[in-house]
Amino acid sequence: MVHTCVVTGCRNRRTPGTGLSFYRFPRDPDRKQRWIEAVNREGWVPNDGSRLCSTHFISEMKEPGAVEILDKQEARVEAANALLFLQGQGSTAVGERVQEEHPEEREQEAIVEESASSSLSTDDEDEDESVSDSKKGKFDAPVNFEDILRALKKENQALRESVEKMSLSENSLRNDAEKVKFYTGLPNYFVLETVMWLLAPHMDGMKNVRLSKFQQLLLTLMRLRLDLRNQDLAYRFGVKVGMLTKTVHRMVNIMSSTLVPTAVFWPSRAELRKNLPAALRTSHPDCAVIIDCFTVPFEEPVSRGNQHQQQQRVAPSSQGEGTSYNVLKYLIGVAPQGVVTFVSRGVLGNVSDKTLAEGCGFLCKLLPGDVVLAARNLDIADSVAARGALFKIACSHQGEASGSSEGSPLADSSSEAVSVQRHVERVISMVKRRYAMLTGPVESPFTAASERTSNLSTFDKIVQVACALNNLCISAAPLE
Repeated sequence: MVHTCVVTGCRNRRTPGTGLSFYRFPRDPDRKQRWIEAVNREGWVPNDGSRLCSTHFISEMKEPGAVEILDKQEARVEAANALLFLQGQGSTAVGERVQEEHPEEREQEAIVEESASSSLSTDDEDEDESVSDSKKGKFDAPVNFEDILRALKKENQALRESVEKMSLSENSLRNDAEKVKFYTGLPNYFVLETVMWLLAPHMDGMKNVRLSKFQQLLLTLMRLRLDLRNQDLAYRFGVKVGMLTKTVHRMVNIMSSTLVPTAVFWPSRAELRKNLPAALRTSHPDCAVIIDCFTVPFEEPVSRGNQHQQQQRVAPSSQGEGTSYNVLKYLIGVAPQGVVTFVSRGVLGNVSDKTLAEGCGFLCKLLPGDVVLAARNLDIADSVAARGALFKIACSHQGEASGSSEGSPLADSSSEAVSVQRHVERVISMVKRRYAMLTGPVESPFTAASERTSNLSTFDKIVQVACALNNLCISAAPLE
């Protein structure tokens, strides 16, 4: 700070080479008042920046007077305190607080100031120069801002990659086949992208500003694959449960009408024989399908209205006093290669296998001479035989009845029978193992008919969609 003398008419300024000293007004009230009177400016009150130059003091004295000595010492002490304050010590505030708390020590101030080191400068210019030197020493080292910027950009990129890897987005799944397989059941991102490409045109009417089309498909696949509850998925995708539930139902309807008709179909006999697995080629060259029936329990008993609707699908002969209405029963047919070729609607209650097979349209798919394999006795041999086909049980016990009307046993060696049995069991369990939601229990909102014009419940569509998605994966027996 450049100080100017406050005396009227004096134009002295503190500049290098002048040899002048500038003094601040003393703290002592009496001395301070005498200085103000000497300035002779009516109504004027000094502030912290007010200074008097040395030309207005008695200069004939060889030695400075006691008043001048005290003023210089006070200036030195205050300059030193200011330097300490700039260095983070806060000495000025501490010193002033001590003086306020202990007024008796103010009488000894002059003695303490006179004993100060003579090495301190006699004017404020020297103190400012020392402060400047301190600052220069502190910030003397050059700073390379380009290196700092590059380091921050690198750290920012690493954080972005870490967040992206933990998120459920297209980029996080694109190069991670294991992640795609875990969350969707599909073998890689290419298949997932293909499914998205097939469904996208049918999703244009779905107004959902919070979720993209990809997110809507992904959360639906996660629902089927991992059987995650709606609340869990709502937390993961940052939406309300109601919105997520509607999204799942809409996506299931779209996939049911788009994927199922093109992915779940009954192949021709020539195609079946051409791609027959080696495990069945010798023992069962005419195998057309491997079937099984499975039940899925409810989370809660269905309503009476739903019971009546489901009972209408079952033949009257299957109804009995001991019928249970807390399960859905399905018949699934799988080609020997592991591709699902047929899946029935769900029938409510403990209906017999024969009634289910005769009422779901499965028998209409069979041709004379076809062989139907199963891992257990389903009590449908007579119904299959009526279509000119043959029903056999894949087991390793020789002499066990095949279930056909003629009662012919499996005519193959023990090792071949074990191989066939293992293959059949692997094919049947593949779909349920890939999509955990098919193991139940089923939540009650999924058991109601999804549309007024359709007899299919939402869960029926979920089973069919799971079968269609299974057919997009690698089969149990890859083509040779």
